[in-house]
Amino acid sequence: MENFKIIVFLCNWGPHTAYHDLQDKEYGVPSEIKMVRIPCTGRISKALLFKAFEMGADGVALVGCKSGTCRYGSGTENAAMNTEDTKDILELLGLGNDRMRFSTFLPDETNSLKRFLEDFCSNVKKLGPSPIKPSREDRISAVPPKNMREIVKEHNVFACQDCGKCTSSCPLALSGKQYSPRAIAASIIAEEMDSDEVQKDVWSCLTCGTCYERCPSDVNFPSFIRDVRGCLSDNGYNECHQTHGGFFQSLMRAMTFSELKSQKWNNLPGDIKIDPKSKILFFGGCAPYFDVFFRNHRGIKTSNILMDSLRLLNFFDIQPAILNNERCCGHDLLWSGDRKSFLKLAKLTVESIHDLGIEEVITSCPECFKTISSDYEANGIKLNFKVTHMYEFLENEIDKAAVSFDGLDRHITYQDSCRLARHGKIKDFPRKLIRRLQPESFTEMMDSGNAALCCGNCAWTGCDSFSKALQSKRIRQAHSTGSDLLVTSCPKCQIHLRCAMEDPFLGKEFMMEMQDLTSIIAKTICWD
Repeated sequence: MENFKIIVFLCNWGPHTAYHDLQDKEYGVPSEIKMVRIPCTGRISKALLFKAFEMGADGVALVGCKSGTCRYGSGTENAAMNTEDTKDILELLGLGNDRMRFSTFLPDETNSLKRFLEDFCSNVKKLGPSPIKPSREDRISAVPPKNMREIVKEHNVFACQDCGKCTSSCPLALSGKQYSPRAIAASIIAEEMDSDEVQKDVWSCLTCGTCYERCPSDVNFPSFIRDVRGCLSDNGYNECHQTHGGFFQSLMRAMTFSELKSQKWNNLPGDIKIDPKSKILFFGGCAPYFDVFFRNHRGIKTSNILMDSLRLLNFFDIQPAILNNERCCGHDLLWSGDRKSFLKLAKLTVESIHDLGIEEVITSCPECFKTISSDYEANGIKLNFKVTHMYEFLENEIDKAAVSFDGLDRHITYQDSCRLARHGKIKDFPRKLIRRLQPESFTEMMDSGNAALCCGNCAWTGCDSFSKALQSKRIRQAHSTGSDLLVTSCPKCQIHLRCAMEDPFLGKEFMMEMQDLTSIIAKTICWD
């Protein structure tokens, strides 16, 4: 017999009065239900709702006040919005949106509340247990943790000359933050693990790689920071530094359960052709989840990049395979310190690709490219296939094909992705492609290529006012080129820069149209 776990977040006001009346009538709440009393349903974020599923809940309900009766004003509306977003993400993930419900009650609607609880409990039982079932073994790492001495030695941090070139080039330091890579290195070498430089600033690092580019001793500071985060995470120092309540890390950990069957590719447009027997696979990444999570913000539609990538593959007579049960590549888990969950995801992904007999994986996501092409093997996971970024594929195909582009009457500037330009060493391909488009003009920003400014956040950690200052600086640089179109190559660059454009005071000044390069190519390419 299955033991079900159903969490009901119950508002402390109207619904709790109705629930209290049920208790007075000696109503026995189904044993599967755990009631969690809360101040207001509007305070239960998407991260908290999803956290319950990550921890093994089979169903989650949010029970609040009727619209117009919320003591905090907008609580009911916020709860409804968060519930719908979470339900859609559960559907994409393969858990099904019926495992999540939101309902409202007045204090005297005792019987209605009773029927709701019984109906929801019955419905969850019909759905069956969630495939996400953490065990004690899941909480114990099978990955031998590294200690700080090993990390310092592995990354040759002793070679640091204390010259300060890292700090003088660090985008965060230049945005006004009291932040120094060499100070972090010095503190860790001195084993001052409780210092602010370690406990706080390690999580602020953008891991953009600018310091590594400038380091005369060739100390790979981003990789060093990544492993330090892993060591700190093993000792319980991580979740308070994650943005959006740790939602995306929680989502990715949920994907480590092999029984979960993703539904992200279920609604492909009819014009896109795929072939499950193809030896070329397109790997999409997390864009569909981003679009749902951020859909109430300005113009976040990063899934278009995936659809346009597939259309371009079709244009060149490639009908790729896709992973019907595609998971996250694990980038954000690795770079936010959860190497154990990263390895679980990586192994599941590689096994699925190998099972299809794939010879080449093409991806348009810079983080997926960096992670699959180099981080997997660096962590002991062998690949039997090559990994190609979409820009390399496109440049090679266009170079040998009789294609042209419809006129692009736009003044363009380009935002480099850190994972593509500095980490992936792919900065020339996008520029070649932009020039093939023959725009009205193409003007580089003040900082570009290997010197390009980061969009202000990486792996959903450490976002603060200085990240916003960095994003503001980048947007001003884009405007200063006289361009009317900011071309991006990374979905997260779009998300973070659009976030900065929502500034309530400078929004009009900051506004600038953004499009991904892949989408621009897909819309303008044609046969001669």
